[in-house]
Amino acid sequence: MANGLRRTEQWMRFFLWLVAFAFAAFLIGLGGKIVDNLWAVEAEPSMEQFIDTAKAEPLRQALADAEKTREEARERLAKATQKHQEAESDTAAARETFDNWVATRRVTARPDQDAELIERTRKLDALKAAERAALATVQAERAKELDARHAFDHARGQLDQVETPAYEAANKAAKAKALRVFGYRLALTLPLLVIAGWLFARKRNSSYWPFVWGFILFALVAFFVELVPYLPDFGGYVRYGVGVLVTVVVGRYAIQWLQAYLERQRAAEALPEPQRRGKLRYDEAMARLEHQVCPGCERKANLSNEHLDFCPHCGIGLFDRCNRCSTRKNAFARFCFSCGAPANATLMD
Repeated sequence: MANGLRRTEQWMRFFLWLVAFAFAAFLIGLGGKIVDNLWAVEAEPSMEQFIDTAKAEPLRQALADAEKTREEARERLAKATQKHQEAESDTAAARETFDNWVATRRVTARPDQDAELIERTRKLDALKAAERAALATVQAERAKELDARHAFDHARGQLDQVETPAYEAANKAAKAKALRVFGYRLALTLPLLVIAGWLFARKRNSSYWPFVWGFILFALVAFFVELVPYLPDFGGYVRYGVGVLVTVVVGRYAIQWLQAYLERQRAAEALPEPQRRGKLRYDEAMARLEHQVCPGCERKANLSNEHLDFCPHCGIGLFDRCNRCSTRKNAFARFCFSCGAPANATLMD
């Protein structure tokens, strides 16, 4: 069964839906820019706004000095450790050479080498003394590095005592700013949602419906995409609470709409058939028939059954006979498809 919409009308409706989506897309882009820029309405809270500068600056300077001293001590310790390792290597090499020489002397047992033995022993003792001196230097530098580290930790602890309350105050101010900015966003998007609801209820079928639906899509995206991600967390209570509230509101509206719809349908089905036909729109009736649905009660009907002339659910006539050629035709058609004679259809445009 052919759809009742004219081909040009079908294409124009498609084009107008594109207009609606394009209108919504531009509004969404504009709204997204505004919502994002709302964060810059207030300056970002920083720790420096809440710290006692008179106390913090000397402590920061002391911390910087302590860190410099600690780094210098680390460098001196590293150099001293390197020298101690070199002294240990020299002593070990000299000890190995001395032991080999002593072993050779015992084999040859030459008394004329006693002076050389004394000299070699003296040099080995000197290297050992240098090693012990290097080790003493390492130990002294390690003690200085430890003192510098303790001084740094002490300065860091004193500065933390001043900075920690400032950090906590800055975090508290940042949370307060987030709440205020969320309030700004809510004040911007909530009226849009209210306007969209009013447009949906009153203007969705008006001549300017593409702009109405475009604005409705924009308002929904602005609320659920641009606003909801910025909801304060508070352990998830706010998010879930808002979810429950939105679900209840939408569910309540859906239930009321369904009840009102069923009541309208019952009232319409109780009217005489001519009055029921007079309340139906031509394009809507043809679209329902296209989907094998009764235009009167919107229930499924087997329209391919050649013996089905009336809806078995509400009794409205679905097929009748042409007054001129007696051809069985669609009861909602305005003209007979066989002879072109005008029908008695009284549907609204």
